[in-house]
Formats: sequence, C-alpha cells, structure tokens
Amino acid sequence: MIFNAITLFPKMFDAITSEGIIARAISKKIININLFQLRDFADNKHNNIDDSPYGGGGGMVMQVAPIRKCIQKIKQQTPDTTVIYLSPQGVKFDAKMAIKLAKIPNITLLCGRYEGVDERIIEHDIDIEISVGDFVVSGGELPAMILIDAISRQVDGVLGNANSLNDSFQTSDLLDYPHYTRPSEINGQKVPEVLLSGDDKKIKEWRKNMAIIATNK
Repeated sequence: MIFNAITLFPKMFDAITSEGIIARAISKKIININLFQLRDFADNKHNNIDDSPYGGGGGMVMQVAPIRKCIQKIKQQTPDTTVIYLSPQGVKFDAKMAIKLAKIPNITLLCGRYEGVDERIIEHDIDIEISVGDFVVSGGELPAMILIDAISRQVDGVLGNANSLNDSFQTSDLLDYPHYTRPSEINGQKVPEVLLSGDDKKIKEWRKNMAIIATNK
C-alpha cells in the first residue's frame, strides 16, 4: 500500500517512518510512504506557497497552484490515487473508515497549514475531507500520521500478530476492558480474581461487563 503525503514539514513523518510498526512495514515493503515538500512546487524565488486571504482576516491561505501541481505530479505516476485533505471540517475518522480506506492501494494526504487551503482545491482536487476530531492542531501532519497508522494496521502482514486487530471498535462498538499483567499484586493492588481463575467463560463475561461499564461512563 502506498501513501503520498504533501507537506511543508516532511521531517515530522520521521516519527512513524523510523521506528515502530509502520517502520517495520516499510522495511518489509508492505507499506510505502512518499513525502512531497510542497515548497518544491512554488513558482517564486522565495518558495512561498501561501498568501493573504481575499476579504481580509488573520492568517494566510495555502495557494491553489503549488498544491495542484503536486497532486498532478502524483497522479502522473498513480492516476487512481485517492486524495484526502485533513481538516476539522471533514468527515469524522473512525475504525470503520480505516477499514474501508485500507482497501484503497494508493492514498494521497494533503497536510494543511495556516488558515487552510484555497477552497478551490477542496472543490476540484480533493476526493475526501477527513477530520480526526473536534479540535484544531497546528497542521495536517499529525492527523495524516494517525490515518497512516490506523489504516496500515488493517493491511495484511503489518501487524506481527493478527489477533492484535481484535481490539475495541474493531469487533464491537464498546470501549476496551481493563488489562493486567504480572505480578498479580503490587503495592497492595491486586489483579481481579476472575482473571486468575482460568475459567474462560467467566473471564469473557467479566471483560464484556467491564467494556460496557467503560463505554457508559
């Protein structure tokens, strides 16, 4: 699976390409992440890709031309890429969407900055606008990395243990139940007896009940 990230800060992606599950998937050639520095597509000597908004107001807006040139270059190599813009106005990202997007072999992620991108890009160049939550961060790089991680987990061979996919949201609409490991007691805090019982039926019931409690909090 191929991800293309259009960004002003490509080094931010070192966080997932140098260590962890995604880095291992890249080394195995299961996942490929191509980074495109948007300033390389600017048409001025200062490599500016933004300008002040029409109508006034604070902040700067990312221009159409450099973004469109970059998307066109990507589409010359992979015409069927799905272009996603990360923004608070987008459709809310969730586990079901991650599963759906994992079936797409080539995804291009546009990472916005400043006040966002010229609306004409959203109208004519973007396939899906996605939000990772009802909050604002400084740019689209972190949301893009969230999408890459969540989507990549659904790709065969990325996770060392396929059972790792059987987590909350993946198999139900419930949050996860509490987890414990050795030792069974530390500083007076004990692991619930049912988890030490070896009774699979009781353990399953306990986990379901705890997941319901966590979800309803």
